Amino acid sequence: MSQYLIEPEVPGGFGKNTLGRFDVHPPIVEKLHLEFDGWQGDDLLEAFPCFLVSEHLATALVASKLSGYNLEAVELSTSDMFQELQSERCLPRFSWLQIMGHTDKDDFSVSEKGILLVSRKAMQLLQKFQLTNADITVYKS
Repeated sequence: MSQYLIEPEVPGGFGKNTLGRFDVHPPIVEKLHLEFDGWQGDDLLEAFPCFLVSEHLATALVASKLSGYNLEAVELSTSDMFQELQSERCLPRFSWLQIMGHTDKDDFSVSEKGILLVSRKAMQLLQKFQLTNADITVYKS
């Protein structure tokens, strides 16, 4: 199975309403609040260990029947930095892309280093969306 490692755009960090266990590695996030410091327009984002997808990408994922993920709600806010530098920019809706798949079995999984790992089929779908700021490499197990 051909697989790809994706390190998405990181637009900010956890907001004050994020809940979880941060005394373990990787952190276990139960409720996600992402505070944007900036956004360059990608449809796939990361705030380790969490991933987010734009509303358009979420709709395509649901229609695709790909495996290894769940879509959940996420709270979004913007920081003072975002307001200062990108106040004219409107953020689209995003969903929390929760990864629960297994390597070599599902279309979405996470590598042993916590990097998003996707199948060729998933990569073909993702490439239809903006991933300009993501680092993508072929996975060699």
